[in-house]
Amino acid sequence: MTDRACRPFNISPAMSTVQTWPNGKRLAIYVALGLECYEFGVGCTEDILPKGQHPDFANVAWREYGNRVGGLRLIERLKHFGIPPTILLNTDLYALAPDLLAHARFHGSEIVAHGKRNSDTLTSMDPALERTYIRDVFAAVGRHEGRPSQGWSTPWLAHSPSTMEVLVEERCRYILDFRFDDQPVWLETANGRLMSIPYSSEINDSTTQVGRYAGARDFADMIVDEFDEMLEASNDRPLVMSIVLHSFISGQPFRRRALSHALQHIADHKADVWLTTPAEIYAAVA
Repeated sequence: MTDRACRPFNISPAMSTVQTWPNGKRLAIYVALGLECYEFGVGCTEDILPKGQHPDFANVAWREYGNRVGGLRLIERLKHFGIPPTILLNTDLYALAPDLLAHARFHGSEIVAHGKRNSDTLTSMDPALERTYIRDVFAAVGRHEGRPSQGWSTPWLAHSPSTMEVLVEERCRYILDFRFDDQPVWLETANGRLMSIPYSSEINDSTTQVGRYAGARDFADMIVDEFDEMLEASNDRPLVMSIVLHSFISGQPFRRRALSHALQHIADHKADVWLTTPAEIYAAVA
């Protein structure tokens, strides 16, 4: 068996010269909030009622709640605890939910390109179509925000064999899809390097609360345990912790209340950690 069969990525360290985060902090924390939309009746969907019959208005309404209410409340809640929001954005929302994007912009959110809509998948795209798709997404962010997105998050974490090379072509600086390590690493591609900033597939309300039916308090406890363990481990080297939320999942009132207990625990240790965004992490490393 070849190395390629075991490890499809060529990974190299990114932090060999970085001993601490800014101001001597050892643990960097960012919170990614997915603001998403789905094409009705087409492609992949995130459902709270499994195997919904079509037309599936109930699941559509649940997801739409995130863009009408949940996203607004979560952005405000993060700012209340001093956490800058990192928005993983489906760019179709510029037309579908302009008030939500204005709210994110007002609160100083970082915008990370996250496809046009979350019913899309890169896996089955023709390579030329994938290149055009990614280029269009970055262009939309640049047009609306006045500056391009520095990072990328792939819808459904579903890639083609050429996704990383295309991202480097489009001058993307980092990707939020993987957790190879508790530190950023470089992915070496045929077109150059792409930084992979740690992105948790488990401290993630979608995989945990929808995928594995964990309760809201269980998820909050996971965040606290992850934080406490990583804060202790960061005494040895600077680390990155990520929390991944979605407007229609953690934006539901009972989940939002449980989440707040975990965010309060983090805020109580604000003097010991760097509450930041992926763009700032990239700048500190690169």
